[in-house]
Amino acid sequence: MSFSSLPGSSSSASHPLEPYGWDAGWETEFAPYEAEGLLIGRVVRVDRGQCDVVTADGPLRADTAFVTPHDPLRVVCTGDWVAVEPGGNPRYVRTCLPRRTAFVRSTSSQRSEGQILAANVDHAVIAVSLAVELDLGRIERFLALAWESGAQPVVVLTKADLVPDAVTRAHLVQDVETSAPGVPVVPVSSVDGDGLDVVAALVGGGTSVLLGQSGAGKSTLANALLGEDVMTVQATRDVDGKGRHTTTTRNLLVLPGGGVLIDTPGLRGVGLWDAGTGVGQVFSEIEELAERCRFHDCAHEAEPGCAVLAAIDSGELPVRRLESYRKLLRENQRIVAKTDARLRAEIRKDWKRKGAIGKAALEAKRGAHWRA
Repeated sequence: MSFSSLPGSSSSASHPLEPYGWDAGWETEFAPYEAEGLLIGRVVRVDRGQCDVVTADGPLRADTAFVTPHDPLRVVCTGDWVAVEPGGNPRYVRTCLPRRTAFVRSTSSQRSEGQILAANVDHAVIAVSLAVELDLGRIERFLALAWESGAQPVVVLTKADLVPDAVTRAHLVQDVETSAPGVPVVPVSSVDGDGLDVVAALVGGGTSVLLGQSGAGKSTLANALLGEDVMTVQATRDVDGKGRHTTTTRNLLVLPGGGVLIDTPGLRGVGLWDAGTGVGQVFSEIEELAERCRFHDCAHEAEPGCAVLAAIDSGELPVRRLESYRKLLRENQRIVAKTDARLRAEIRKDWKRKGAIGKAALEAKRGAHWRA
């Protein structure tokens, strides 16, 4: 397959892989491997220990056996730039270039392992269906992972045509904006095309990963952005708006307006994975309030001079936001503690300290009762 037949290619491109995100930085990273006679390519799909790689000479299939480490976060992933053997049957990926960003979640297993979903991503497009009731907590969870990955999140509210009332739609957008400070929130209808131009402009440069639950309309959105029916679409259940996994692998596709899109299977579980910074970004208003608390280690539960609780009392901060913040912090702390012995010791020490404080308070209360 010649370069002229690669998606998104043009005779004006200075390098055949420019449509796939190739730039001077990657060229510098690849230079030592080029000197060894290896080929550069970008992984567009991975399955069963092999991957599809697009190169300047066309697409090829390569085995990942040489770069399959014990660490699941270092396996070859869609979006990786890899150095591939120039010939052989089978061909092998020899190494991955260092990743700029990586979208990682914890697995649904009990082993507390991280799973990398996409590499070298600039935008994380979180698809949320308006066909069902909004789950703001889940949106915040996706956003925490997106910020932690190093990508810029975008929330796309799909199936907006199912909410024809403009006032109701505006309220839904506002609810999501409150839960996504600093993040573009775009209602989109793939049926009538509303909002698609906005999304296309947001993801028109760099690499974007498309995320969301099954039935969120990811494949339909991907087809609309691609301008053709590349991804298979299945109907969702009317009873709960859920769908089957239309996309079963992560696929990297070139967008006609520039940039590339990685479509992903629907995610049932979205566990945090060492996403403390991401959680702080999602709840930036709470962390800003916390800086005004009387105590630097304020837990925002019953301490005097707590600016966060004062904001709750005044109505400035919704109770739901604080509860979600606490939940994600606790979850992230548990995940990190399972792989960090020092943190586990600190958590145990903190539990003992809080237990001693609680015991002292209870004894003081009992003493006051008996004196009375």
